[in-house]
Amino acid sequence: MTEVLFYTHVEDKLHTACQLSAKALTRQMRVLILTIDAALTDKVSRLLWSVPSIGFYPHCRASDKLAAVTPIIVDHVAEPLPHDQVLINLLQDTPPVFSRFRRLIEIVSLDAEDRAAARDRYRFYRDRGYEITTHQLGAARG
Repeated sequence: MTEVLFYTHVEDKLHTACQLSAKALTRQMRVLILTIDAALTDKVSRLLWSVPSIGFYPHCRASDKLAAVTPIIVDHVAEPLPHDQVLINLLQDTPPVFSRFRRLIEIVSLDAEDRAAARDRYRFYRDRGYEITTHQLGAARG
């Protein structure tokens, strides 16, 4: 069954997605960062090219010919799935392919709308029997 992790009280979701991807890479795990659209895919891709400042995290889109050997996939299209290890969800909804992955990461910002959508996703996973682990990264606010 998919392991579900929520990272809450995050100030910068995209930077956190990059940090969590880097952490997964150190554990030799492959990552799919699922975005809402092509513009966000491009934004995350640019961030992965510039963080850390003296390097980059190797990544490409799911349709790239190197996707099968690239450790981080960034795309707004979930198919084809080049691996099944870690899914970082940047969608407002539950990703339709989440149960194919060993680990699902949900990142929750301080924004009220984002937090409300995350609560819905949390209930969705909980009501279906998924074990959920929560990590609070920032200071809790109302």
